[in-house]
Amino acid sequence: MGMFDFLKGKSGDSDKTQTLTSPANGKVIAIEEVDDPVFSQKMMGDGFGVVPNDGDVYAPGSGKVVSVFPTQHAVGLELDNGVEVLVHIGIDTVELEGAPFNTLVKEGDTVTPDTKISTVDLEALAASGKENTVIIIFSNMEQVEKFDLTTTGETTKGSEIGTISAK
Repeated sequence: MGMFDFLKGKSGDSDKTQTLTSPANGKVIAIEEVDDPVFSQKMMGDGFGVVPNDGDVYAPGSGKVVSVFPTQHAVGLELDNGVEVLVHIGIDTVELEGAPFNTLVKEGDTVTPDTKISTVDLEALAASGKENTVIIIFSNMEQVEKFDLTTTGETTKGSEIGTISAK
């Protein structure tokens, strides 16, 4: 144990750094691989994507719901460490005006990685020619100290895939 390890003891540190979990069963990809420049070039913030195997979407960490979009294609969360997360389902899906989506949470709800926040009809998405990647964006990057995506590839929902630390 290093001499200064007590300085970064669990008490202060643990509430700044939060575990991120996969919001869906599927393939976790780096944000740069998302097929939309707005996301892949991090215009909205850093993050990651999951190409889902089924239509169930869960919270990527513990926090609360701060916004539910009327088009139901996205849910805004604030993690317990204050980092804001946009869970965006699919690419260009705002145009579908909510049809294939069902948001299961409302503003003010507390969420954990076990909370199913949305369902999406993947067949309907495919029929409308939309990509189904679930995109997780950290929208207040000025509050983010460090984001580590430690796992990519096939995962199951709730599996630890990285960490996010707030300033």
